[in-house]
Amino acid sequence: MNKIWLIIKREYVTRVRNKTFLLSTFLLPLMIVLFIAGSIFLSVKSEEKSKRIAFADSSEFFKPLLRNDSSKLNFVFDKTIDTVNYTKKGFDGFVYLDDSANHHFVLRTPKAASMSTISSIESKLNEAYQNYQLQKSGIDKAYLDSLRKASSRYFSVDNKGDDDKIVNAGVNYAVGFGSGILIYITMFIFGAMVMRGVMEEKTNRIAEVMVSSVKPFQLMLGKILGIGAVGLTQLLLWIILMSALSLVATAFLPADIMSQVQQIQNNPAVVNNNAAQFNEAAKLMANVSSLNWPLIIGCFIFYFIGGYLFYSSLFAAVGSVVNEDPQEAQSLMLPIMMPIIFGFIILSSNLNTPDNDAMFWGSMIPFTSPIVMMGRISTSPPWWQLALSMVLLIGGFLFTTWMAGKIYRTGILMYGKKASWKEMIKWTFRK
Repeated sequence: MNKIWLIIKREYVTRVRNKTFLLSTFLLPLMIVLFIAGSIFLSVKSEEKSKRIAFADSSEFFKPLLRNDSSKLNFVFDKTIDTVNYTKKGFDGFVYLDDSANHHFVLRTPKAASMSTISSIESKLNEAYQNYQLQKSGIDKAYLDSLRKASSRYFSVDNKGDDDKIVNAGVNYAVGFGSGILIYITMFIFGAMVMRGVMEEKTNRIAEVMVSSVKPFQLMLGKILGIGAVGLTQLLLWIILMSALSLVATAFLPADIMSQVQQIQNNPAVVNNNAAQFNEAAKLMANVSSLNWPLIIGCFIFYFIGGYLFYSSLFAAVGSVVNEDPQEAQSLMLPIMMPIIFGFIILSSNLNTPDNDAMFWGSMIPFTSPIVMMGRISTSPPWWQLALSMVLLIGGFLFTTWMAGKIYRTGILMYGKKASWKEMIKWTFRK
């Protein structure tokens, strides 16, 4: 056991002192938090200010019908304004009729207008024409507006779980896919790191010297656990740093956004009744904070460790039989990579229906469960499914470690001969 600990210590210390490890550990969380905070900040700032639009209406048809929207558009009817002087009089744009036969208007602006501005003007023009037709037909516009307003919010639907919390499918989708893809990437990165480490030691004949002092299985296990400890350290530091940076970032958000988040958290149903009053960033932050983060983070750490241990032993086995030809490693890696890729395909294809058969079996089979179960975890799957998935993954890790140990024992001292998976499987049954 002491020998394994020395190997773990060597692998761990060598890698955590590496500049690449330090940069990726501290810069990645900062970049992610800055990206998220920047997106929220831009979302808040992107809400357009009210625009003053000059309107050419020689017939005065639109003047009694076109209503201003104080939050976005403010129409001003002035016959002295034209395409030359509208900017001098402080207007953001000038609307005039270009083709009466085709009901075509032109919006003249100093710079390109946003799609939302053009869409709002079109909506106001069409609304004005509808009002004209209502008046012409003798229909009371005020009564119709009140009826529309009442009926548009007469019924509302919320999705609640058994814990009586409102479920947001969009947030669940994003968190499930994000955590699944992160597991997918980390298994590739750290698994390949194990394989490269084994290949380097074999190529440089270091393994021969080390095998004279320790058993091949101890050497393999020490390398796997050492690199795994590096990955776990990096993961825990990411969680701590991102949590701290997120708290700092929220302090710079506008006070009204944080107030809206608090309102939604206290009474989620208030969004249905006053959706327009709440900023999209505030609604997103409230939905994200309502997730069961202790469960998500705890399961992420477990499946990161379980998935890494399951696949890193196989990567170590491949590294032990490869000589100096990189193409040889690629051909042997294919059977290992296929289940990982297949798990990602299951996740991305079925995330909208996290409880269907494909997602269920994908979350049970150890080859795909680290990726697929993380896609389901934000929707709180039944506890027995989560427990069964974990037990099967632990059993799978023990099996692949035993199998890889048999292969590693033979392959690490074999030179000049190419091995196939068929031959490697035969080695597992040798005594």
